[in-house]
Amino acid sequence: MRTYHPLDSKLLCGALGAAGLFCVLEAAGRTGLIDPAAFPLASTVLGRAVALLTDEAFLSDVASTLGVWASGLLITFAVAVPAGFLLGTSSQVERALRPILEFLRPIPSIALIPLALAVFSERFDMKVTLVVYAATWPVLINTMYGLKDVDPLAKETLRSFGFGRSAVLWRVSLPSTAPFIATGVRLASAIALIVAISTELIGGGSDGIGSYVLESSGSVDAVQYVTAAAIWAGVIGVLTNGLFVLVERRVFRWHTARTEVV
Repeated sequence: MRTYHPLDSKLLCGALGAAGLFCVLEAAGRTGLIDPAAFPLASTVLGRAVALLTDEAFLSDVASTLGVWASGLLITFAVAVPAGFLLGTSSQVERALRPILEFLRPIPSIALIPLALAVFSERFDMKVTLVVYAATWPVLINTMYGLKDVDPLAKETLRSFGFGRSAVLWRVSLPSTAPFIATGVRLASAIALIVAISTELIGGGSDGIGSYVLESSGSVDAVQYVTAAAIWAGVIGVLTNGLFVLVERRVFRWHTARTEVV
């Protein structure tokens, strides 16, 4: 007999919620609560979204956005994780850099688009840089706080057996911090997608979902195209987040079990 995982229940609830929202919007449009002239029927928008799957130009824009997203996320991981370990293991470095970090962290990446446009001649470099800037913070902070959550008794036990600082870091701190890093990367993934599309929309350029939305806003059926593209942006976000959640559950099952017990 098949046993149902809590994740199955969440997926079912999510699907029912989406279907319920679709029915409500469709009914509101057909009964006149929402003027179809101002906003098309939900079924019309859904049909347009399905049609975009055969639109080569849109698929090329999706691939461009995903390229920026993936590049920015990889660079973020390569930069933020070592920086988090440095700040998390050295109190002197953390105290020295904390004011700078606290100054930079609240600055929205979108506000830096004019500066990025002036600095970078290539749109791809500009978009990736802004993605990295915005996505760095959740990975950096989660890494730092993950290191602070490491059991001090485990570290002292390893030191008592003659292991040095690097061995303790590799054998105890890194495994204990890995689930926190994974959570930070998952949060950064959503932020990276939002920033990638936003920079395409505001910063200009000829490719990406944001550029597609900008170009479609001047068409006859602008609302249909823009809403359909937004739906696919949301679908991509849900799928990537679900993929990261699945990986976290599989790779760090021991950590999930421990938190559930606690």
